[in-house]
Amino acid sequence: MIWNVEEYNNITVLCLKGALNGESVTSIQDAVLNQIQEGKRVLLDLAAVPYLSSAAVRFLLSLYRTIRDRNGTMALAGLTDDVSDVLSMTGFLDLFHTYSDRGTALALM
Repeated sequence: MIWNVEEYNNITVLCLKGALNGESVTSIQDAVLNQIQEGKRVLLDLAAVPYLSSAAVRFLLSLYRTIRDRNGTMALAGLTDDVSDVLSMTGFLDLFHTYSDRGTALALM
């Protein structure tokens, strides 16, 4: 898992690349949660994430709750069909604003 954090117009963009599974979640969770500041808008660019495990779904839910509790908002961009299906089947897709790609998300957030 490769990840980086960027800032665009007061939006924190978290770009993830690679399978998001238990091992990768463990390696990034604390660092990612520490990036979240009060009242921030956060965009997860998942265009390069081909797979989500159940641990990854729990991580996204934890991240969502942390952001919400800090009066921020969270959106997802670039979902592959497989990632979208996993989130839909678990009932979590409706929690997030979703956008087809990062550019669209940044323009509309």
